[in-house]
Amino acid sequence: MTTRTQALVPITAAAVIVGVIGLMSIPSDSKLESVEFPRGTIKVDDVVLEVQIADDESKRIRGLMFQDPLPYDQGMIFVFDEPGVYSLWMLNMQFALDMIWIDANGNVVHIEQDIPPCETPTEIMACQSIVPSGEAMYILEVTAGFVEQFGITKDSKVDLISI
Repeated sequence: MTTRTQALVPITAAAVIVGVIGLMSIPSDSKLESVEFPRGTIKVDDVVLEVQIADDESKRIRGLMFQDPLPYDQGMIFVFDEPGVYSLWMLNMQFALDMIWIDANGNVVHIEQDIPPCETPTEIMACQSIVPSGEAMYILEVTAGFVEQFGITKDSKVDLISI
């Protein structure tokens, strides 16, 4: 019979390898350098938000990594060239997030709430992607609690005022 240690050693080794490969796959300019994101304004139902815009691959990879928690009137919007199933992860995040996937018409297609950051070495090595249930053109990241506080649902509408 396999002991607990015998079972955990290969799992831990695999997690370390996956974590190292994941960290190596992040472009070096995304790791430490300060990134200036263009800013814009959106409205989710009746809530106006100032958003940082991640509209190219390097900005989408960096996302909100290493940033301090945002107030509820701010967020980050990931903009893609075409609709698709786009996933996000919480590597190097400093605070929990609510994530809202939005289609090209401004309809909310998926919501994930209170996603914690990957903080401990074990969590970082096994940091999982959050995958939506449908295609989206945009993803909005806001501080955890936003969705509940403002009653955002799949019936909510997003207006891209200036992005």
